[in-house]
Amino acid sequence: MRTVRVDTGKPYDICIERGILDKCGEYAKALSKAEKVTIISDSNVAPLYMDRVKNSLEKEGFKVATHIFKAGEEQKHLGSIAEMYNTLAEFSMTRKDIVVALGGGVVGDMAGFAAASYLRGIDFIQIPTSLLSQVDSSVGGKTGVDLPQGKNLVGAFHQPIAVLIDPDTLKTLTDDYICDGMGEVIKYGCIKDEKLFENLENQNALEHIEDIIEICVSIKRDVVNRDEKEAGERKLLNFGHTLGHAIEKIYNFKGISHGMAVAIGMVLITKAGEKHGITEKGTADKICALCKKYGLPTTDKSTFEQMAQAAKGDKKTAGSSIDLVLLTKIGDSFTKKVELANLCDFITT
Repeated sequence: MRTVRVDTGKPYDICIERGILDKCGEYAKALSKAEKVTIISDSNVAPLYMDRVKNSLEKEGFKVATHIFKAGEEQKHLGSIAEMYNTLAEFSMTRKDIVVALGGGVVGDMAGFAAASYLRGIDFIQIPTSLLSQVDSSVGGKTGVDLPQGKNLVGAFHQPIAVLIDPDTLKTLTDDYICDGMGEVIKYGCIKDEKLFENLENQNALEHIEDIIEICVSIKRDVVNRDEKEAGERKLLNFGHTLGHAIEKIYNFKGISHGMAVAIGMVLITKAGEKHGITEKGTADKICALCKKYGLPTTDKSTFEQMAQAAKGDKKTAGSSIDLVLLTKIGDSFTKKVELANLCDFITT
């Protein structure tokens, strides 16, 4: 087993092990004095793994309830959270009990937010089953939901008590979901790790996926340890996300996945950086080629005007400006404030 320790205000371990789903009850028992556990999952993941997780928890003496919602980013809204609250209340969950988030990024974000806000905060465990959630969203304590005005506009920082990653769950993913996760993997190479980027270029990441997961969560761990609440360095993790989120919003969170939108956003913002003399020439071409290698899109029919308008509702805005993440070169990133009034001109290439 590989273990990565996160030393935030509430420290926890990220455990990476094939078959760990069947041991989740043991981990929960060691970490919590809970009597009850509510497993929250979606209609894609629950048929595959719910019984295994439920059986493991019940074997350790937990009373277990389940909550399953329809899969999809379009379900990531406050109405879905209210339904989760109903399940927690009807099961008489107390502050010493725990929620288990079993699924991809949407499940983790929403189950985490339900745990963060129910009874003003109860513990939860992340069991991410998609590549995107294993390399990124399950770590760091960001939870939340979307509003019609933008992505992740309502939420809370709420760290899990453990992240249990079973790489075997990736075997059940379609190619689209693998591509989706690779968008975030490439992001980590772009912002922090030139060697990772080169390895992705020269090798097939899927042939050594456990190494890739460990590298990505270790990078995120280091950033989160230094900046848990995104006051500074953690903003770098949003590389490609401002324009990516804008594209998702333009599509009303349907028809394009998060990782695919981020891939487009990384290419577009790097082209803008090159145009302004900020980013080393040829960097966008490198990112574009790597995204294409892993089946990710690099262009979109949305106009720069549409993207700039959609980005004005982004949570990274502050007053009349927005923080954009740019590269000087692969592996070296920084943030730059751009006035919202000038955003369209800045990103247009």
